[in-house]
Amino acid sequence: MERPELSITVEQAPDEVIFHLAGEIDVLTVTNLSTLVNETLIEPPARIVLDMAGVTFCDSQGLGTLVVLSRKAQHARSVLSLTNVGDFLLRVLDITGLRSALMISSTA
Repeated sequence: MERPELSITVEQAPDEVIFHLAGEIDVLTVTNLSTLVNETLIEPPARIVLDMAGVTFCDSQGLGTLVVLSRKAQHARSVLSLTNVGDFLLRVLDITGLRSALMISSTA
């Protein structure tokens, strides 16, 4: 079985950091995402955006990680927002009841 990949491109702006994600967010790929967001929270910007446009899959570990990162951002007085969330992920967030735990915006 081929190992899933998650490509992360970082874009810095004055008051925000945007992470453009492409691929799968799962048990094998969440560590890299967590590490990058946690490093950003050392000197937190006003807003951290996870651009989900290229995300093709997200398992329970990925969902849990998104919630944990959102809470960490709140504690650091930053906002973590998901943008360009696909229909499949919105449906999963609705089914699991996690949609209300995450800030989802329509555009970056």
